[in-house]
Amino acid sequence: MPVAKVGAVVLDCADPRALAGFYAGLVGGTIKDEGDWVDLQVPGGPVLAFQEAPGHVTPRWPAPDHSQQFHLDLTVEDLDAAEKEALALGAKPLETEDRSRTFRVYADPAGHPFCLCAC
Repeated sequence: MPVAKVGAVVLDCADPRALAGFYAGLVGGTIKDEGDWVDLQVPGGPVLAFQEAPGHVTPRWPAPDHSQQFHLDLTVEDLDAAEKEALALGAKPLETEDRSRTFRVYADPAGHPFCLCAC
C-alpha cells in the first residue's frame, strides 16, 4: 500500500505567473495565482505548481556536469503540430533535429527541459 500520492509537481522559476501561463497554453488547465506560488490544475493530471525562486539558475542541456534535475514528458498525437504550438508559446528547441524519433526536447521559458512525446 502506498504511503503517499503525488500532490503536485513543483517547478522553481523567476516568474511563476509567466511559466504557469506557458504550461497552461501547452496542457490546458486552470491557473490559481497566490503571488509567489501559482498552481495549474491540469485536467486528468497532477497539479503543476510554480514557485518563485530568487536567483533561479536555468538548467543546461545537455550538460553532464550540471544535472537537469528533472524533466516533463508531455504526450502528444502530432509532434509537428505540437512543436509549432510550443514554439509559439515560447519554448526553445534543445534536441529536435532527429525527426525520426518519437520525442523532441525543448526548454520552457525558464529553461526547464521538457519533451513532447508521440509514444
